[in-house]
Amino acid sequence: MTDPKTLASRFPGDFTFGVATASFQIEGATKEGGRKPSIWDAFSNMPGRVFGRHNGDVACDHYHRLEQDLDLIKEMGVSSYRFSIAWPRIIPEGVGWVNEKGLDFYDRLLDGCKARGIKTFATLYHWDLPLALLGDGGWTARSTAYAFQRYAKVVMARLGDRLDAVATFNEPWCSVWLGHLYGVHAPGERNMEAALHAMHYTNLAHGLGVEAIRDVSPNVPVGLVLNAHSVIAGSESTEDKAATERAFDFHNGSFFGPVFKGEYPASLLDALGDRMPEVEEGDLAAISQKLDWWGLNYYTPMRVLADASEEAEFPATKPAPFVGETVTDIGWEIWSAAMKSLVMDLYDRYDLPEMYVTENGACYNMGVGADGEVDDQPRLDYYADHLSVCADLVSEGYPLRGYFAWSLMDNFEWAEGYRMRFGLVHVDYETQERTVKKSGKWYRDLALNFPHGNHKTA
Repeated sequence: MTDPKTLASRFPGDFTFGVATASFQIEGATKEGGRKPSIWDAFSNMPGRVFGRHNGDVACDHYHRLEQDLDLIKEMGVSSYRFSIAWPRIIPEGVGWVNEKGLDFYDRLLDGCKARGIKTFATLYHWDLPLALLGDGGWTARSTAYAFQRYAKVVMARLGDRLDAVATFNEPWCSVWLGHLYGVHAPGERNMEAALHAMHYTNLAHGLGVEAIRDVSPNVPVGLVLNAHSVIAGSESTEDKAATERAFDFHNGSFFGPVFKGEYPASLLDALGDRMPEVEEGDLAAISQKLDWWGLNYYTPMRVLADASEEAEFPATKPAPFVGETVTDIGWEIWSAAMKSLVMDLYDRYDLPEMYVTENGACYNMGVGADGEVDDQPRLDYYADHLSVCADLVSEGYPLRGYFAWSLMDNFEWAEGYRMRFGLVHVDYETQERTVKKSGKWYRDLALNFPHGNHKTA
């Protein structure tokens, strides 16, 4: 179903359609306005870490093009903008002095959104930890959780009056496992003990952050954004099905468990508990405070097989072959059905509040054609398929309140640098010219149908 009006008719009139970005991926100006380096500045500038040694120094130059980009969001027809706040702009050393110029930038962002009638969904942490905190161990240190709590208080005291919603973290799975176990994201660690420390202290920081937000801005709905994995067994064998459950506990349960159940999965504790930091009294109570909402970031399923080799660490799995016939340009399998089964499974396992799809999108690297257009039909098809799944979930009673496309524009794609493009808007990194793609025009036609009041769900 690719007709935007037909698809729009399947959603309630108050459904939120938005676009999403993240600070390090678009802002640039890494040495301006009092900002100091993040772990991603250091990681990007080390040889062999990021494709082409690309870095975030300029990115999409959003810091200098804020008004133009806010106009672009308005032109996209969406009602909401999900963005992240750069901790190194606000408290450049992670602790200590507060940088007024950094807060001023986000003042302008929020005021600009409000002037254009755009709702604001802020994320406090989208991976750009102040580099200075790495001296104390970064996320492997308990002290970082308390530094985050203070940062959350500072941000909400200044900006909370204009926020429509706030998330503590974006995809802690990435900053924990990719950053500390697999080594492909900053800070580039490959160590299970480090990863387990980062896991617990990130979860603790979330809980302390929720306390801070509610203390300062009790009326702002607070949530957490998780890239939950749709873990699918590569075969029907008993071994592979058991491996799938272990993988679920490791990739999902390590965050969903403490946040929504107040406990870590038993299988995780049995296998790795002796390598975790001390879980102090009160930690799990703080982590498991009731949330107002949660966000799902979904792109592709995770297919697994059991790994029977002696050196295999928990969860002892290896990738299974794709089933879908098509992949995106970043090599990710397209399988929209897994998005639905994942949401159903998560609501079956956990007592979850209402939700948003806070990221969903596809990497295709088409450029601007001779006619000045970007024909990215495969991305349009991807959106249509996954939005149809979202409409199914709404019709079946799941409390899905909104959808944010990833991303507003092409940007710094972490370890892939600028070679992978997820945007609805094409960015020429030489000139910084923005060109709305075919998919962006289609999404605009969809979003412009909202909000309206003629077909509320029962």
